[in-house]
Amino acid sequence: MLRNILISTVALVGLALSSVASAQTKLDIKNPDDVFKISRKQTCSLVEGTPVLHWWEGKVYGRRPGERDRPLFNVQGMNVRSCKFYNDPKRGPGYKSGSREVMLHLDPETNAVLKAWKNPWTNEEVEVINVANDPVSMRAPVYARDENGKPTATFRYFQLDGAYLSGGGAARLFYKNPMAGEYQEYIGGDYHAMEFGTDAINVEQLLNPTAELTDAVISWGRVSKWLPWMKMGDRDGVIIYHTAGKRASNGYAELPEPLASEIKNTYPIYLAPPPLDDTRPNETTWTVVKKAVDKKRADEAKKK
Repeated sequence: MLRNILISTVALVGLALSSVASAQTKLDIKNPDDVFKISRKQTCSLVEGTPVLHWWEGKVYGRRPGERDRPLFNVQGMNVRSCKFYNDPKRGPGYKSGSREVMLHLDPETNAVLKAWKNPWTNEEVEVINVANDPVSMRAPVYARDENGKPTATFRYFQLDGAYLSGGGAARLFYKNPMAGEYQEYIGGDYHAMEFGTDAINVEQLLNPTAELTDAVISWGRVSKWLPWMKMGDRDGVIIYHTAGKRASNGYAELPEPLASEIKNTYPIYLAPPPLDDTRPNETTWTVVKKAVDKKRADEAKKK
């Protein structure tokens, strides 16, 4: 989710060399050195290892051809991350973000956390497996410059009423689905989705060379195939997420309920980002559900 948005945003914001002189009063969006510092601040912080928390809430809809779209769930989610810093002789400074994220699927009427859900298309009651992905991190560091020493991108936010705004980009995802077999190129089954991210960041905070963090208002959306725990098989249709949220300047105290209580009571590891030296492969809804299904099948086999 936010990892994909983060990767797309980094590509837009651009990369350059190191920080500016301490006497500087304002970062320059036309200076590649400053653009890199802005990129690092927007992604995490100017201080290595500083935890940064984002949260969002919204709704989920189901769409099938020839039917009216169905509201399925409310959702609340959070992502906690920090960055490890690097320095390369040719490419200059770099950073890599490591994060964890939780997203709860809630009853659309009561906002209660769902443990089970009756699928309106199959009439089967299924177990709800909420998002609890650890880690969801950048696969490799991003650097200020390419191997030839050239800045790799430019600042592409636009300014309006005291804020820098971004939008219009999308993470276009298409890869082998971990829950499918070895013949996806013949019969389908690839994971196919598109994620959308926008944000608005205070201009003064972003351009202040001594401000370690920035506030941000965010929006995240996704269009994808059905969630695996919905047990929709190969039925046509898509699921659509539409959410809005912000960077939590005051940390976990800002999280809405029931997300705040669920993090504390059910997902306490998500009260902090992964270690800076974490090298584990990323998790997704599909890898997490696959593990849950495999465990359930193994437990049932032992009973026979």
